[in-house]
Amino acid sequence: MSLIQYYGTGKRKTSVARVFLRPGKGEIALFVNKRPRQFNEYFGMERQQHIIKQPLRLTETEDKFDIFIRVNGGGTNGQAEAIRLGVARALIEFNRELRSNLKGVGLLTRDARIKERKKYGLLGARKAPQYHKR
Repeated sequence: MSLIQYYGTGKRKTSVARVFLRPGKGEIALFVNKRPRQFNEYFGMERQQHIIKQPLRLTETEDKFDIFIRVNGGGTNGQAEAIRLGVARALIEFNRELRSNLKGVGLLTRDARIKERKKYGLLGARKAPQYHKR
């Protein structure tokens, strides 16, 4: 017997999420930094839970899949957005026709904004020491 699953990778800031969709009842298994976590406790804010489930609600597949998530790095908001991208990509692997729906709402776009590095001679990425003439 072979396991049917659909895979998607999502990234946001320094978070990387590996998402596996398996046919099921809508249960979510979450591993953060290799440790098992309760989904509702780890993503306690309603907004974060909504962000993660957004692609499933949009495609009306919320109770068709069990979700297995491994996420590393970053904070909870970045992780939630990385998971959302991973879920959207996994749904496309499941059914190519869902692509236009997901793309129209902007769920397939990788948000590339990351923290800018500090440069030498400056106090931060762009903040310079106070200028003095004399």
